[in-house]
Amino acid sequence: QVQLVESGGGLVQAGGSLRLSCAASGSTSSNYHMGWFRQAPGKEREFVAAITWKGGNIYYADSVKGRFTISRDNAKNTVYLQMNSLKPEDTAVYYCAAGWGMPTMTAANEYDYWGQGTQVTVSS
Repeated sequence: QVQLVESGGGLVQAGGSLRLSCAASGSTSSNYHMGWFRQAPGKEREFVAAITWKGGNIYYADSVKGRFTISRDNAKNTVYLQMNSLKPEDTAVYYCAAGWGMPTMTAANEYDYWGQGTQVTVSS
């Protein structure tokens, strides 16, 4: 069982930055892959970024490439999402997720554990 707690969301103006954190607990090891997803009102949950457990492979949605950076610190059991050049269309609840052995790491149904989400609002 893995518990995930996100933090770092908030209100920011367009062009600004935020850094989200996701702290994991409950597992005896950190060898799980991690991902960030987001869900805007009235829309389906969508993939944002993912990182393998050693950090050797990283994936981004096209909509955030060049603006967002995912990273992890396994010593702290924490994954981060640095978000720069934020746009109003980035407004959503952001969720972190964890899983093992995922074929693509970009599909929500591949992940086993989810956090409660943190709200990110970007004003124009």
